[in-house]
Amino acid sequence: MTISARATKIAFDRDTMWVELDDGRSLGVPLAWFPRLMHATAEQRESYRIGYSGNGLHWDDLNEDISVEALLIGRADETRAGSQAA
Repeated sequence: MTISARATKIAFDRDTMWVELDDGRSLGVPLAWFPRLMHATAEQRESYRIGYSGNGLHWDDLNEDISVEALLIGRADETRAGSQAA
């Protein structure tokens, strides 16, 4: 799948991660899909970076990487139980 939309901003509410795309769409993704983010502090969640291509979402402190492509096709964290342990 080729993704033309790029992430421009990420925001959070109690249960959802919101990813704004440069084509005007906003993706609402349940935090339950990404246990590391769900259990993180607000400060940790806000410490993200968007990769140069706009497809990669990164949280260095949480060891979390999510692609916009995966979100668009409805793919959640595929690690076993989303463990925070390394």
